[in-house]
Amino acid sequence: MIPVLDAELDRHLDGLYAEHVADLERRYSQALEAHGWDAVVLHSGSLVKRSAFDDQYWPLRPVPHWQHWLPLAEPDGALVVRIGQRPKLWRLAARSFWERPPPPPTRAFLDVFDVDEVADPADVKLHLGGGRVACIGEDRARAASWGLGATAASATAPLAAALDELRVHKTPYEVACLAEANRRARAGHEALRSAFRERDASELDLHLLYLGATSQDDWETPYKNIVALDENAATLHHVAYGRRSEPREAASLLVDAGATCRGYGADVTRTWVKGSGAAANAFAELVASVEAMQARLCAAVRPGLSYEDLHDESHRQTAAILRDVGIVRGAVDEAVARGVTRAFYPHGLGHSLGLQTHDVGCALRQARPGNAFLRNTRDVEVGQVFTIEPGIYFIEDLLERLRAGPEASLVDWKTVDALTPLGGVRIEDDLQVTAGNPPTRNLTREHLPTGGGLP
Repeated sequence: MIPVLDAELDRHLDGLYAEHVADLERRYSQALEAHGWDAVVLHSGSLVKRSAFDDQYWPLRPVPHWQHWLPLAEPDGALVVRIGQRPKLWRLAARSFWERPPPPPTRAFLDVFDVDEVADPADVKLHLGGGRVACIGEDRARAASWGLGATAASATAPLAAALDELRVHKTPYEVACLAEANRRARAGHEALRSAFRERDASELDLHLLYLGATSQDDWETPYKNIVALDENAATLHHVAYGRRSEPREAASLLVDAGATCRGYGADVTRTWVKGSGAAANAFAELVASVEAMQARLCAAVRPGLSYEDLHDESHRQTAAILRDVGIVRGAVDEAVARGVTRAFYPHGLGHSLGLQTHDVGCALRQARPGNAFLRNTRDVEVGQVFTIEPGIYFIEDLLERLRAGPEASLVDWKTVDALTPLGGVRIEDDLQVTAGNPPTRNLTREHLPTGGGLP
């Protein structure tokens, strides 16, 4: 087990948090003034039923605009941000005796906000003050109870977009939280790599081991852990964990799993292979090649670079790998131009990262044809945090289409058939873009060993 937060780190984050809030006050005031608002109310979120047919609720996922200010997972809170005034935090005094929200990871917010309690969430309406007040949240009924229903939808869209933009460039506090989340994820990845090497375990066993090693419950993870053995790695978001493990001559494990710190999440993927024989050796070569490519792509990141250009470069390098391991015949440029690489590597190179796994603000432009699943089309800028996660997979549906088309002659199907039972490989790191030399900080490699090869 790892400590959730040691005292020294706690103090360090609290110091950065005060600076983070001061920065948000300044930038929010500028956004409000630019869009003609006097204040904005940020709603923490409401508990949501798992189904309309029962009385069970999901754990609260706070509204990200709220989390940008506060590491509190409490329902029906309100933060009032008004130009020229200290932000006002309203917390709900009434507590259900059925359930309680988790304790806050820090109480530093008591020092940077005016804090008060209300007996009923609707009472916040009495304290909003005058002027033009916007509301950001997902519960329109709550906004209406504050007399802000008319401002909760289309009228606030330009302001909401401007506030999303503020999340593109991370403050030192946010980077520190993301770095800590990566450190916590390390324990989980190391535990699963060792377990995979030493014994046969089911996907469910490995998932539970990851939660224990990172000291987090399932709902605390930034996204549902992807734990995929063998052919299941060809399902990009495999979360239907198998309950059995059957020994094989060659076996693979793809783990795409992170951890959180004060609402900020790590997103890390590693792939391992074990066993003997031609398939295991060929797949190990594929894993090593993808990891080497991923390292080259990370090293190429610098301010001013088009992220989509880097994505296109990843397809050229993927074509070279597919040719070198004997999957694709012919020239690299032909494999890319004719869409062969997209059958083996269908997703985007990566995405913005922060309070949400696929964070906002970096899909400003329409992606070029062929890049339909690319979530980051922005130029690289100092302060951004995003992932780099190329992969090569053997996805049955995509390969069937390729096999039936005119490009089938470019593929060695005997090699494809031999590697298909091992599913696929993905390697993913979280990068911060800096103004220094080197121009990036790899938040994952600071805390996690390399992933490829026979463990």
